[in-house]
Amino acid sequence: MAQRLTFQETPREVLDVLMRTENYLNESGLDHKLLELMKYRVSQINGCARCLDIHHKEAIKLGETEQRLHTVAAWRDCTYYTDKERAVLAFAEALTKISEEDIDDELYNTLSGLFSKREIVDLTLAVTQINTWNRLNRTFRMGPGNRVTADAAQAAQ
Repeated sequence: MAQRLTFQETPREVLDVLMRTENYLNESGLDHKLLELMKYRVSQINGCARCLDIHHKEAIKLGETEQRLHTVAAWRDCTYYTDKERAVLAFAEALTKISEEDIDDELYNTLSGLFSKREIVDLTLAVTQINTWNRLNRTFRMGPGNRVTADAAQAAQ
């Protein structure tokens, strides 16, 4: 599969908007490790190889384990995910598949018991953001393999 578009060919304005959103989410106060776990799961659902590569490396850098990343697709059957992680993963899956399933009252009430209204808005934005990245990467066939975390880049210098 040949890449259809490079990041250098992507309109700068589009990348600027996406990066402003990323910066907002990074400063939102949401747990970064939790966000990486969510992004990894959404990228599994959407089959985005580039994002799976990126978010696997970022999650490991933040202290996530290989076991939890390998089993996140079956998180409902695993005892080692917290209540917050379970709520975010259920929400992310439902929002990613919004045409197939609703964000029902039970799910929203679970989120409301664990997160503030502002955090739920930020989580909603984070899920939609990774879905946007997944769709861009899938459409333009931006493949995996060349992601280097900031720590690894500094160590190589």
